[in-house]
Amino acid sequence: MARHGTNASQPRNTYRRGASGKRPWGTWRVVDLDNAFVVKRIVVMPGERLSLQRHSGRAEHWFIVEGSGTVTLGTRNRRVRAGEAVDIPVQMVHRLANDGKVPLTLIEIQHGPVLDEADIERLSDDYRRVPAARAPRATSRK
Repeated sequence: MARHGTNASQPRNTYRRGASGKRPWGTWRVVDLDNAFVVKRIVVMPGERLSLQRHSGRAEHWFIVEGSGTVTLGTRNRRVRAGEAVDIPVQMVHRLANDGKVPLTLIEIQHGPVLDEADIERLSDDYRRVPAARAPRATSRK
């Protein structure tokens, strides 16, 4: 596949094939990429959830391959299970919770002008990874 130049109008992708990370909620691993996209395999452990977040430089497409859970998009929640997909536009507030008994596995496709693990604004987080200035007042977890 032809590689894109480093022109400022081209997407910026800082991921590397095989890169991975362990988080309090589970794991992620890059399985494929090019300048314009990243494909990750994400596993969310039972009873865990991602931070309530948004991204300024990328959209995401999630395809659930195993397990079930609840996706938050903006102010709406919806149940998801294996075989279903979720589209997350740039700047859309979102979260994924695994409220099942088995790991929830999804394939995430990121696309947009900035493909970088640091492109995340955490609005709320069960693991205290929200900057103090942004942390919401204490509320009960539903």
